[in-house]
Amino acid sequence: MSSPHSVHVTGLSASTAESQLHDFFTFCGKIISIDHKGPEATIHFEKPSAANTALMLNGGTLEGATLTVTSEVEHQDEPKDDHDHAEPISQSDKPRAGIAAEYLARGYMLSDNILKRAIELDNNRGISKRFLSYIQNIDSGLGSRTLGPDQTISGKLQETVGAATQQAKSIDEQKGFSKTASDYYTRALSSAMGQKVREFYTTTSKQVLDIHEEAKRIAASTPNEGAGGSGATTAADTKAKA
Repeated sequence: MSSPHSVHVTGLSASTAESQLHDFFTFCGKIISIDHKGPEATIHFEKPSAANTALMLNGGTLEGATLTVTSEVEHQDEPKDDHDHAEPISQSDKPRAGIAAEYLARGYMLSDNILKRAIELDNNRGISKRFLSYIQNIDSGLGSRTLGPDQTISGKLQETVGAATQQAKSIDEQKGFSKTASDYYTRALSSAMGQKVREFYTTTSKQVLDIHEEAKRIAASTPNEGAGGSGATTAADTKAKA
């Protein structure tokens, strides 16, 4: 099945399988289909924003080969606020810098130029209000359950974060919110680095080093995930479906 939201990839290694292409580009968003033949492939995405994120990866590395990612058309990101906020977030809701961090966390190689491109895209196009609302709801929800009304867990002093997090986890488990308790963003916002994590995902002011630091946090949070291999998942795979 084809899609108008497609990118063309050249320079693929002869050893690259379609499953590896899917693993690599699924970080961009939901894939409709892949046409793969030899050193070339066309990736068909569900949304134009996913195709734009894939274009950001031009010059990236897969299976030791440097990829050229192009498109014959200009893809316009869908409006940022036309989604039901009650639905789970998708990859297309995330800031591009966050997606780049997920790639690095899984062992893929992205140059600093690509990381700068991700930061520039976030600066130019902003972060979706849907994703900002998602982060705020986690932060304030966890804070209100442990610290009281109108409190955020990321804003609490470091020495109380550990106890508050454990209390929140217990409350979540009692109420059957085990998925929420295990979600990456919940764990990250609850950590001693909560303020830095919140700032990373809710502001567009960042540097290449900030992406590398977030990648380290993601990798440390999911140590059993294969680096750059099949089955790679996103940072919020329990809540966000590509």
